[in-house]
Amino acid sequence: MNIAKGVETLELTMNIMGDQSIIHPTLIWDDETIILLDAGMPSQLPEIRKVMDQVGAPFSKLNKVILTHQDLDHMSGLSEILRLSDHKVEVLAHKEERPYIQGEKPLIKLNPEQMAKRLESLPEEKRKQMEKVFKASLKLKFNVDSTIDDGEVLPYCGGITVIHTPGHTPGHICLYLNQSKTLITGDALNVIDGQMVGPKPEYAADINTAKRSLMKLIQYDIQTVICYHGGVYNDKVNQRLLELANE
Repeated sequence: MNIAKGVETLELTMNIMGDQSIIHPTLIWDDETIILLDAGMPSQLPEIRKVMDQVGAPFSKLNKVILTHQDLDHMSGLSEILRLSDHKVEVLAHKEERPYIQGEKPLIKLNPEQMAKRLESLPEEKRKQMEKVFKASLKLKFNVDSTIDDGEVLPYCGGITVIHTPGHTPGHICLYLNQSKTLITGDALNVIDGQMVGPKPEYAADINTAKRSLMKLIQYDIQTVICYHGGVYNDKVNQRLLELANE
């Protein structure tokens, strides 16, 4: 879906252990730079490339991938992107996410202790599937070429302001596209049944911190929100954000 000039949100089907959902990485570009905001899953690269070709921002010219955080559905697609690219693609993430993305620390939501507890409650078939996911996650290691921090304005595509919104993970970020007044939320916000809602407690490393982080978003003049889970929201965005931040 086209959001503004040089801004396209993708709609990709994700299937994890039989649970199907839609995720929304975002592609932004100008004459010099093509950036993918979150990388999806490895199986989704053909769909990503198809959209890139359609909008005139081909995969062959992809410069950078910015990760909002460490979760598998946001970063594991890097494996195919980096393997199939014939040139250097720079990977950027918040400094607090870097050790997890690079495999120096176990992923927060897939550490051995938490996984053992989660596996106990699953039926045998799903437990075996989850064990495979866990083992695969231990092998995921991506070099973060550049770290980005709160308040930093990246000089690409009209300016991208980095907003550190910890809670879902320690180094979770949102990205504000200055030119189009678009907010990329990662998992800080969600859209459910057409309504924008706050972070989901069951997926947050620290839900109280995640809720407090919403206060940082109300200072921006936002026309459109893109939630990784739920997609586009543009109905009185700032008013809705204020409601959520005050809950």
